[in-house]
Amino acid sequence: MTTSSRGSKVPAVLVLEDGRTFRGRAYGAVGTTFGEAVFSTGMTGYQETLTDPSYHRQVVVMTAPHVGNTGVNDEDPESRRIWVAGYVVRDPARIPSNWRSRRSLDEELAAQGVVGISGIDTRALTRHLRERGAMRVGIFSGDSLPDEGAMLAEVRRAPEMKGADLSAEVATKETYVVPAIGEKKFTVAAIDLGIKGMTPHRMAERGIEVHVLPATATAEDVFAVNPDGVFFSNGPGDPSTADHPVSVMREVLSRKTPLFGICFGNQILGRALGFGTYKLKYGHRGINQPVQDRTTGKVEVTAHNHGFAVDAPLEGATDTPYGRVEVSHVCLNDNVVEGLQLLDQPAFSVQYHPEAAAGPHDAAYLFDRFVTLMEGQRA
Repeated sequence: MTTSSRGSKVPAVLVLEDGRTFRGRAYGAVGTTFGEAVFSTGMTGYQETLTDPSYHRQVVVMTAPHVGNTGVNDEDPESRRIWVAGYVVRDPARIPSNWRSRRSLDEELAAQGVVGISGIDTRALTRHLRERGAMRVGIFSGDSLPDEGAMLAEVRRAPEMKGADLSAEVATKETYVVPAIGEKKFTVAAIDLGIKGMTPHRMAERGIEVHVLPATATAEDVFAVNPDGVFFSNGPGDPSTADHPVSVMREVLSRKTPLFGICFGNQILGRALGFGTYKLKYGHRGINQPVQDRTTGKVEVTAHNHGFAVDAPLEGATDTPYGRVEVSHVCLNDNVVEGLQLLDQPAFSVQYHPEAAAGPHDAAYLFDRFVTLMEGQRA
């Protein structure tokens, strides 16, 4: 049960599963919510963050102190709804100001039933998560709050992200088509594991007709569209639970169809090739993560949203049932695997978001690389 906090001084409490608490004011909807506490370092692009399905069941802490300055518009959402489980900000904008703004951020959060909290020390909270790691959290708001012991018990009963199978919960239920912009050059089957709207648009800009398929799509469904290439999207949850997408990807690899995966799709490729995955202590989130493309030596500033990573050797090529593979991209902050590339067939993936919504455009070339693979296969 949620109500709006707009224009009020409704008390709110954030409770972490290790017992640390922060008291502030309700922001967005008034009520109770649970999820995994994570922080995002982006100073802009909050609307794209909120509507990114990869944040399903996560409570996002914004490290930027001022949030909501540009309000909410109807052009920037990356999916049909807000997916974050909760939202944490320090100083929300009192009055939004932007020529595209249609309503305030807190109005939008309240309208979609998203419980948030404001007026807390998000720097202290971020430092705590940085030291202790991402963990379960609850936000409680309203005039009658339980005592802290009762709130903590509720938080500790909430489900963990490790072992969570979430992609089917956020993916489309029915196949839809995003037509090519201009001349159609290729057809791509895109497996929706939590896809953002800008991703098929970036492909459409390159003359690709994109058939977006549900997460439950079979290999037969994929090849029924006669694709020139197959794409596996970003998405939420633990990749160790994604047995069905892994089996579909192995069929794509067996047919040597050009393949591109991002974020969750990178983890799926890792598993399909025989690598393990593991949970990062606090993950990578935000639009300023430095990654090196080892194939060119170029360093990119990239947009991330992942709490899991592929466990693959950073040096040299590894033999797999589908040929040799090497780590193509690596995060310069912590040496986490950020990309994989097969050397003997047309398949690659990255752990971040090249669609630049929101975020830098450094990685847009990856869609061109996918086009090059399909051109090569056709030739």
